[in-house]
Amino acid sequence: MIAIDSTNFDALPCCGIKCRTHPGRQQKACWLEANAKFGLRAKTLLAPDGQPGGYIEYLPGEFAWRGVEATGYMFIHCIWIYSRRHQRQGWGRFMIEACLKDARSAGMRGVAVMVRDGPWLAGRRLFLANAFEPVDTAPPDYQLLVRKFHRTAANPAFRKGWEQKLARYGRGLTIIRSSQCPHIAKFASDIAQAAAEDYQISPTVVDLESWQDAQNAPTPYAVFSLIYNGRLLADHQISRTRFRNIMSKLPGR
Repeated sequence: MIAIDSTNFDALPCCGIKCRTHPGRQQKACWLEANAKFGLRAKTLLAPDGQPGGYIEYLPGEFAWRGVEATGYMFIHCIWIYSRRHQRQGWGRFMIEACLKDARSAGMRGVAVMVRDGPWLAGRRLFLANAFEPVDTAPPDYQLLVRKFHRTAANPAFRKGWEQKLARYGRGLTIIRSSQCPHIAKFASDIAQAAAEDYQISPTVVDLESWQDAQNAPTPYAVFSLIYNGRLLADHQISRTRFRNIMSKLPGR
């Protein structure tokens, strides 16, 4: 397991992105550096052949870039295995144990993570198999899981008021994005281009600049969403093609 920082970032793939000039990769480098002071930890797991095999990213919950209240817990942003050939070898458990160890060393209450029913970086089975338990839900299908070190510790929870937060973006097309995930840069750019070329819509782009911005975003995932006339079109990254399919089904489009 290798801790990623400014000294070795350029030498390692970033969430599967190897091209050093990729805009999302460059933004991720800046984001990692800016959030290091809040206790952010990003780690790459190397396979036996020396190639990156897995990735995990976590930080103290009070600074999480998700719509959660998880003060006192270590919060996992993402965890994934790079290739199918590396799955089912216990590597997910190994990365979770590293996070648990860091949380214990920091005197935290435990570790929390967000999962969902739909496509996600890691399914809930991985965490349930590692003694995590569900403690809260949020629409449409998000669950908050936690592994406590002390049974009496207060539970983390999702933030509330999603409809009120969504109502702030009542007119036009709004793209909410951040640099937490390096893949967001391309998805957001592609959607903005398609909106202008296909629908003559000039979207409003909202960049989340801080963990406070993310925790007050209109979706639990927080770091990317697509809103049209107050209606949530997507609460996670989608392709240009998926955007067109959604727009074609809207009344009046």
